[in-house]
Amino acid sequence: MLLDHLDLLFKCIVGLILFATVCAGYAYYVNARRSKDDPGKRNYHPAAILFARITLPAFLLFSIAIFILKVLAYGIFLLVFAFTILIVRKSFLLTWLHKTMTAIGNISLEANTLLIKFFVRTWINHP
Repeated sequence: MLLDHLDLLFKCIVGLILFATVCAGYAYYVNARRSKDDPGKRNYHPAAILFARITLPAFLLFSIAIFILKVLAYGIFLLVFAFTILIVRKSFLLTWLHKTMTAIGNISLEANTLLIKFFVRTWINHP
């Protein structure tokens, strides 16, 4: 079916490549017009405009692929979690969560107590 609309696919790809090139060229033009002491001025190579033709479509396809993988991983997680809850009736998740939260909380309380002792002692000794 994709081969039936190959001309439209080609036009869309060419349009995306032209859009990426125009955006990169305009950004290069704006950056080149900035003064040398401007903190926002960057040192871009002119060939970076040509690489935008390749990188933007590649990054777009890569981000779509990553999104699909995240969706699949989330779906698998939901299925495994549902089966785990149905098969294992013991409440191991709540006990694990209790132990983990208690351990993290104890570490945080110890660190904050040390900080309070350090800063309060310094503040009391120096009025």
